[in-house]
Amino acid sequence: MMGIDRAGAPFVGGALVLAALAAWLGSGWWAIPFVLLAAFLGFFFRDPDRVIGSDALAVLSPADGRVMVAGPGQPSVAPEGDWQQISIFLSPMDVHVNRIPASGRVMKVLFSPGRFLPAYRHEAGGTNERSEIWIDHGGQTVVARQIVGMLARRVVCRARVGDEVRAGDRFGIMKFGSRMDIFLPLTATIKVSVGQMVRGGETVIAVLH
Repeated sequence: MMGIDRAGAPFVGGALVLAALAAWLGSGWWAIPFVLLAAFLGFFFRDPDRVIGSDALAVLSPADGRVMVAGPGQPSVAPEGDWQQISIFLSPMDVHVNRIPASGRVMKVLFSPGRFLPAYRHEAGGTNERSEIWIDHGGQTVVARQIVGMLARRVVCRARVGDEVRAGDRFGIMKFGSRMDIFLPLTATIKVSVGQMVRGGETVIAVLH
């Protein structure tokens, strides 16, 4: 099944209203650019169903995209302490709906204002505007960080402190190209490599222990 995230409704609806106005004021030809815009926005905000695995220790990719980092936490990017890090870059063509990486309880939801550097740059993870959720999975902490880029100027995070979440649940969306960083305990085993393409809610990116 393929739906559209509710964050996209104003964009798609606005483009269709402009198409209707153009057709009414001019001709059907004038409406074509706005119809094409609505089609692109519907494609961008698409929200496909995914087949979620049942392994309780699996950490699922929270986003579609390409793996940029898979290894030790990067200084000035990772939270304070010792972490492993997986970073995923989302192009404007990827699905931008975000999913919970690991089951557990949401302990923190943090928002940090910042810059709008290209999301693929190393320093973007620590300086760009971002939102992150901290999940307690049986005493192990998993952090998922939504990061804006040059085009993605807003992240939508719908998770709340105290929520009981399951791996693969939808929790937000990033608009128009962005990046997702996942921080894992040192005992986790990373299962992806740099350059690999991943699918949100389906690809196992790590295993907890």
